Amino acid sequence: MTRITAAWLRAPASQAVCQALTAAGHQAWFVGGCVRDALMDLPVGDIDIATDAHPEDTLRHARAAGLKAIATGLDHGTITVISAGQPHEVTTFRRDVETDGRHAVVAFSDRMEEDARRRDFTMNALYAAPDGRVRDPLGLGLADLAARRLRFIEDPARRIREDYLRILRFFRFHARFADPAEGFDVETLAAIAENADGLEGLSRERVGAEITKLLATRDPVREVATMAQIHILSGLVPGADPRALGPLVHLQQAAGLGPDWRARLAALTGEDMTAPLRLSQKDANITRLMREEAAETRGPGELGYRHGAEVAQQILLLRAALLEMPLDHSGLAAARDGAGQSFPIGARDLMPRYKGPALGARLRQLEARWIASGFTLDREALLEESPPGD
Repeated sequence: MTRITAAWLRAPASQAVCQALTAAGHQAWFVGGCVRDALMDLPVGDIDIATDAHPEDTLRHARAAGLKAIATGLDHGTITVISAGQPHEVTTFRRDVETDGRHAVVAFSDRMEEDARRRDFTMNALYAAPDGRVRDPLGLGLADLAARRLRFIEDPARRIREDYLRILRFFRFHARFADPAEGFDVETLAAIAENADGLEGLSRERVGAEITKLLATRDPVREVATMAQIHILSGLVPGADPRALGPLVHLQQAAGLGPDWRARLAALTGEDMTAPLRLSQKDANITRLMREEAAETRGPGELGYRHGAEVAQQILLLRAALLEMPLDHSGLAAARDGAGQSFPIGARDLMPRYKGPALGARLRQLEARWIASGFTLDREALLEESPPGD
């Protein structure tokens, strides 16, 4: 029998939540991503627990056990139980009664099989008992996970019509878990293409979250290219052109730098994604900055000085990808060096000789001269320089 031995499962905090339910005669099963990731020896983030206890009973039993319980999704059967500071999402077994592509009306169930059947992918329909024993109620999840095969549960078109966001989740999970040697299932792609119009009804926040998570995977090139081929990418990312994404991903990996999704988004499009993807102002500004600076000729040292090493290096990689240039390790080193520099002149050094706009102009002149020198001119040398026209 397959068994999980992960530290988070054995931890007293998680066991306490399960004990609160099982001591009252209910079932408690870890489920979904935490089980999948534990089986793949991946870090586990959220901990989800499925139970036959109704939400009101979960609240009562958790509080009786001295645990904090919050009714975060009472109508949908979800209670957040906090144990030793760790949140656990505890949800009653459910079956769908009605779906509209975005929301579902659910009925509570006492059967794990019904709960599993309403999930999206077979590898997400795996359950683990508090002692780590894994149960695969549909008989497909463990085999698919071992083969790194991403499959919808039962009919792909039906699963998609229940929640159209599953189209984007499919591509994100495919990039993260699927065997790179295996192609896409033709039936699945056909179901996605036939139901792609449903993406229009999703909130921009949900779409943006999935697109950025996809771009943050190790290598999303195949998935993004496939989205373009079946004509769903341009509707989500206006002006999208995936040709530079592959070179950028290759350069990021060759440089040993993280998969910065903002640089990858900038490689896909020059459009402002603030509204289409509901990016935060900070992320939108950085994405725009990367694209704009990649089109300029500012040197690596100055990029590092002005924007920091992380952003500067991604700009250099993006520039190389757009221009189809090889990786320049010396440029990346120069960006790191520039990020550690501090301009040695302040306004007080130039006063009272310079005031107002003239002061600002002179500071900019000296800063430009300092940057051009490769950051070698010190304070004394810069102050000795004669201003233009003297």
